[in-house]
Amino acid sequence: MAAAATTATTGVASADIDFGSSGGGDMVITLVRHAESLGNTSGLIDTKVPGPDLSARGRTQADNLAVQLAGKNYDCAFASNMVRTEQTAAPTVAEQDLSLGIQPGFREIEAGEYEGTPEADALSGYLQAPIKWLSGDLNARIPGSIDGNEFDGRVDQALLDVQRSGCVNPVIFSHGGTIMFWSMMNAANADKNKLGTDPMRNGGRVVLEGNPQKGWTIVEWVGHPGLG
Repeated sequence: MAAAATTATTGVASADIDFGSSGGGDMVITLVRHAESLGNTSGLIDTKVPGPDLSARGRTQADNLAVQLAGKNYDCAFASNMVRTEQTAAPTVAEQDLSLGIQPGFREIEAGEYEGTPEADALSGYLQAPIKWLSGDLNARIPGSIDGNEFDGRVDQALLDVQRSGCVNPVIFSHGGTIMFWSMMNAANADKNKLGTDPMRNGGRVVLEGNPQKGWTIVEWVGHPGLG
């Protein structure tokens, strides 16, 4: 999905998960948006699991992405429980000889009543509640779907599970809305303007440093990955 926003504040974090008091070692997490899917080419919002396959262009993008990510020394790889993230991950996982873990918490933000509506209308519908999350109103709910507490909590929990698996440099294949909104809600240095000026294109990525106990800092934002 594409996203844009005009107002946001950063540093919002979930208060519902017990991360422990002692904290943990720092991690570097790379959140990668899936390559072009048949849902993208349809122009309609498609957030249902398992969702559509990658397009022919998307499969080429996934191959090119594996080249871009070569040499990053990832120690783990994860994807959401949606077909498009798993297919995007496949070339990178093969290239770096990793196994792929499936984490449903990294799935796309469910559109609820806006499922199947035009992506072009997202700002006046689907994204109204997520934009409120960025201003601290986590009780705002997408009609027929989740609120900001539920969204933030499930991504936080998925990252905690990744940490507990012993990973310190994981690559995580997820979705544009999930990556952008979670990063903007949790990174202390998030630039709210990037949601409008540099949204996450297919195959784009955000790299964050930190951990679930102490918080996160964005160290790289690649909205235009140039994958063809």
